[in-house]
Amino acid sequence: MRLALTLALATLAVPLAHITTVQAAVTRYEAEDATISRGAVESDHPGFTGTGFVNYDNLTGSYVDWTVDSPQARTVTLTLRYANGTTTDRPMDISVNGTVISTARPFNGTGSWTSWATNTLTVSLAAGNNHIRATATTANGGPNVDSLTVDDQAPPATDWSKAVVESTMARFTPSSIGGWSYPVGLYLYGQHLVYQRTRDPRYLQYIKNWADRFVDGSGNISQSFNNLDSMEAGNVLLILWQETGQAKYRTAAQKIRNRLNTYPRTSDGGFWHSTSDSRQGQLWADGVFMVNPFLARYGRLFNDSTYADNEVARQLLVYAAHLKRSSGLLYHAYDEPGGLTASWVHPEFGDTNGISWCRAIGWYGMAVSDVLEILPASHPQRATLIGVVRDLVAAFARYQDPATGRWFQVVDQGSDSGNWTETSCSAMYTFTISRAVERGYVDASYKANATRGYQGVLQKVSIGSDGRTNVSDICIGTNVDDVTGFYFNRPRATNDFHGLGAFLIMNEQLTRT
Repeated sequence: MRLALTLALATLAVPLAHITTVQAAVTRYEAEDATISRGAVESDHPGFTGTGFVNYDNLTGSYVDWTVDSPQARTVTLTLRYANGTTTDRPMDISVNGTVISTARPFNGTGSWTSWATNTLTVSLAAGNNHIRATATTANGGPNVDSLTVDDQAPPATDWSKAVVESTMARFTPSSIGGWSYPVGLYLYGQHLVYQRTRDPRYLQYIKNWADRFVDGSGNISQSFNNLDSMEAGNVLLILWQETGQAKYRTAAQKIRNRLNTYPRTSDGGFWHSTSDSRQGQLWADGVFMVNPFLARYGRLFNDSTYADNEVARQLLVYAAHLKRSSGLLYHAYDEPGGLTASWVHPEFGDTNGISWCRAIGWYGMAVSDVLEILPASHPQRATLIGVVRDLVAAFARYQDPATGRWFQVVDQGSDSGNWTETSCSAMYTFTISRAVERGYVDASYKANATRGYQGVLQKVSIGSDGRTNVSDICIGTNVDDVTGFYFNRPRATNDFHGLGAFLIMNEQLTRT
């Protein structure tokens, strides 16, 4: 052990006095011995290791940069030990050799400046010297940073689906998680996927307690279903009918099915995104996920497949006819009235908004993937829909960010400095690619794109000082616009249900394939 310790220390490029080898495969680098830009070494808050810690100056761009020597290219676990005595997150970019591998990584409050917490991520090191830098991204600067630990040992496998579900259930009760809405419905659908694997009864009971806020004992539900968004949570009703056998959930779900009998359509049969005055005649790529997987499942469960199968195939293809681009991507939305009430319409782009917003396309990809799970092999439109999936997957591969493995908010504008990689659509694209490979719709070589996408999304997942997961860089709900800056400037949220639901759907797919 003494010889191994001596050899390990002899290779390090920082003073030996302040490096502690915890075990043969774990090395701690003290922050006070690193390169510091716009920060100071202090020791006035007890609990640090070594001789002190780094107090970042309160400005954007201050950093601590460690030099870590690696005998070979390898994957390691980095653990940053820090304290944040404020109640405000002090995010930092974590980079390896100049490449940011975790953007604006959260460093939330730890309760006091003497309460030290850890933030852990997995990175790849090159052979030789590696520079690992933690750079403040806000005017508050970074937290107080005590040390960086480099661990060769693989971290214990984390069940990220369970971690996200447990964290969300700890943050919200079924009464406080939110009302009848598609983001909450999406999240709870994802939670049910985790329940199907784990069979933890708490997960199902939570979903049921939420739904029972809206569905009474007779199956009455106070929803008019005048927009497609309001129909997505109908998937929860189908889940609960299957799990409990209680007729009230079927009765409530039937209200959505019956609404489709009179729901307004475009001249070629596409369901309007909404019946509101400002959105009549519009098709949004988002909308296909809000209604079509529900309808396909309803048809299979309740002997209505003849209608449901034909209708969902028709909807997907009508939407594609108006929104699909030659690149395989989709525009966000189409307006049949040609801009009479919508200012974003561009006739030169087929009366669409002319912009490919990432999550809109993600909704479409997940919808067609889910529908193909139900549509019979003999259905006359099945082969056409598989062709749509192939085009989508090829486009996803073409526009995947090589640096992060994720996808940009405006998918085909990755070179614009205002653009950014968004987590929910990256999870959706990863799911769609993985499912397409699994089902044989596309060549197996695309699995590499799904793997990179998965790793990229996981970089946006962290454990806070409270022990709960945080999934960051999720675009909040978004309207249609024809200006890229509108999409670039959408607020980025942490733990938004768009992202949590998409993450669970992706993670359950990727952990079993």
